Amino acid sequence: MPQSQQPVAPLTPTLEAARSASLALASAPSEVKNRALGAIAAALRGSVDEIIAANRRDLAAGADNGLTSGLLDRLALDAARIETLAQAVLQIVSLTDPVGEVVRGSSLPNGIKISQVRVPFGVVGVIYEARPNVTVDLAALAIKSGNAVVLRGGSAAENSNRVLVGLIQAAIASAGLPAESVQTIDPFGRAGATELMQARGYVDVLIPRGSASLINAVVTQSKVPVIETGAGVVHVFLDESADAQWAIDIVHNSKVHRPSVCNALETLLVHKNAAERLLPDVLARLTASGVTIHGDARTRELYPDSVPATEDDWSAEYMSLDIAVKVVDSLDAAIDHIRRYSTGHTESIVTNDVVNAERFLNEVDSAAVMVNTSTRFTDGGEFGFGAEVGISTQKLHARGPMGLPELTSTKWIVRGTGQVRA
Repeated sequence: MPQSQQPVAPLTPTLEAARSASLALASAPSEVKNRALGAIAAALRGSVDEIIAANRRDLAAGADNGLTSGLLDRLALDAARIETLAQAVLQIVSLTDPVGEVVRGSSLPNGIKISQVRVPFGVVGVIYEARPNVTVDLAALAIKSGNAVVLRGGSAAENSNRVLVGLIQAAIASAGLPAESVQTIDPFGRAGATELMQARGYVDVLIPRGSASLINAVVTQSKVPVIETGAGVVHVFLDESADAQWAIDIVHNSKVHRPSVCNALETLLVHKNAAERLLPDVLARLTASGVTIHGDARTRELYPDSVPATEDDWSAEYMSLDIAVKVVDSLDAAIDHIRRYSTGHTESIVTNDVVNAERFLNEVDSAAVMVNTSTRFTDGGEFGFGAEVGISTQKLHARGPMGLPELTSTKWIVRGTGQVRA
């Protein structure tokens, strides 16, 4: 069939519009992009009732369809969460625009001047599930970093995302930028997600956010380069010297603060010499908050109010009020366990031993490694990024919470005065 007669894929007009919008965004001044972000924040604050009404329809459908409590929590929006989203957008306004930043540069002996500068990716595709907050976060980060974004938010949040994208597009247009800078392909269903994964040449990078099965599907099926955001089998290790109150507070916050998110604690490891001193009080605090303890044999001896842990528990991302607990013989045993079962997201040690703390930091190979603090701090907002694209658990291009710079690539600028190579 001649090229002119090739059938047009359903997403082609959407992707072509995104590509055109990306060209306008790439050269847009910071003040124009910031004006668009301010308009988005105002639209969110002015449309709380409309957003909540749409979200309630999604929540009702999700409950009818058997969504887990963790996914329902991720899906839910209320006035406080909408205000948090608006504040995050405004924080992005205050951040430095990464586009045009000089990463490095030099003058060659022949007088040529070279510099490496940040540039937008172009068109960013995002596939995620039951997370309408991602719709706002990604739109704001994409605009500030000069990228168009194509969103596949899934059927669970379709009503919420339709309203949010409509508000965002109107806000963008009011600032003089193309409304097509942010688009949703939710109406195309799963076929749209599949096409987005095949859209090499239209989409510059694809970012999946969600369950391990979603991320694996995108990584294995996509022809578009992928930045992999990982599932969170997150660990805390209570070392022999751990302060008891720190242990109680850090474990409780890591698990209970918001159990449905990827930086929530899933497996607690405890040094055998500290287990009798620490575990009863640590686990009692969790139990009082409704957490089910899945303990190994040594844990159950010290805390009978627990259920037997199975092999599957050590690799479980519960996203619920469940935790796996294991007593280990040493720091080496804790690190070995983490190496075997971790998804490379976040791990924390509670200790008063400086040597052990440094060993943990140096030998645990995850995107975020912590000492004496809650795992809940692995978050773009907490790191000062305003919002986050996701938590990258891969090692190429980006790792850990991804903010504005992680949505850029670089190019080399070379300025000469007539030089030729000998």
